[in-house]
Amino acid sequence: MNRTKLLLGEGADALSFASVAIFGIGGVGGYVAEFLARAGVGRLALVDSDAVSESNLNRQIIALTSTIGKKKTRVCAARLRDINPQITVEEFDLFYSASTPFDFSPYDLVIDCIDTVTSKVALIKACQGVAPVLSCMGTGNKKIASFEVADIYSTSVCPLARAMRRLLKEEGVPALTVVYSKEPPSGGVIEERGRHAPASISYVPAAAAAKLAEEGIRMIFEGRHNL
Repeated sequence: MNRTKLLLGEGADALSFASVAIFGIGGVGGYVAEFLARAGVGRLALVDSDAVSESNLNRQIIALTSTIGKKKTRVCAARLRDINPQITVEEFDLFYSASTPFDFSPYDLVIDCIDTVTSKVALIKACQGVAPVLSCMGTGNKKIASFEVADIYSTSVCPLARAMRRLLKEEGVPALTVVYSKEPPSGGVIEERGRHAPASISYVPAAAAAKLAEEGIRMIFEGRHNL
């Protein structure tokens, strides 16, 4: 990590003591885990109940023909340990919902990369007053690798952000830092394993993940500075 330390100075050592939980190890979440591990974050929790499928090959860093059918958390954890043998990786093979017991208190940051609206809202609500949370909005039906950081109530254009604004307001969540795109959606949806799956391309989820990693590291530094 010498090159990272050259850039971040003492901040690189702070990352080695940081703990981050990532919910959703898909197109965005897999890259977030990769970026944070390579940046030197010392402890990552990976939360997902899904397995790698052939349809993931166009955009997910953990999706290879050799990993199809394997649990995403297991594949991602093995990759992260191969990158940094000193990293602590926790695997949670579960689908998060409002009834899921989970202790958020050990984590400096929770990153929401879930694609189910009800689960996103439940996760964000559960983190209130317990752990900082950073949430990704929609990356499907996007062609442009351009994402920005904003409070959820200041977002526009993104259909997922619009739905989240309404639901979070109903739940009394006053603020939420998100990464989102102002690009109007295009491309449509297809039926995939009983779900409506949006169009996607390789580089867009990675671009969103890079912005999440950038903002996540800033939040970790800010949080530790305030301790």
